[in-house]
Amino acid sequence: MTVEKFTSISGFEALAMPSPESEIEGAYVGDLLSWVMGKAGERNLWITIMTNVNIVAVAMLREISAIILAEGVEIDAEVIDAARLKGVNVLRTPLASYEAAKKIAEIIP
Repeated sequence: MTVEKFTSISGFEALAMPSPESEIEGAYVGDLLSWVMGKAGERNLWITIMTNVNIVAVAMLREISAIILAEGVEIDAEVIDAARLKGVNVLRTPLASYEAAKKIAEIIP
């Protein structure tokens, strides 16, 4: 499933979608960047509450399909601009990380 299709089904808000055709193969939840760098899988949705610009670099490194910001966290425009520039999709949901993961599991087989 593509990020664009997932977004339309899930209702998660697209903050940046420079790569709508990115395929999704799973999901990962984590807020410790070094842990995500070592554990998240390629083509995963990454659920986090982290909002600093380093999330863009980690997403690029791990070939993340989209970053999903949980709990409706606010993010600086500079980070969104960096994500667009680097081709990293960023979505947001008011759901807690656990609830977001449950919703993803219902959509992504």
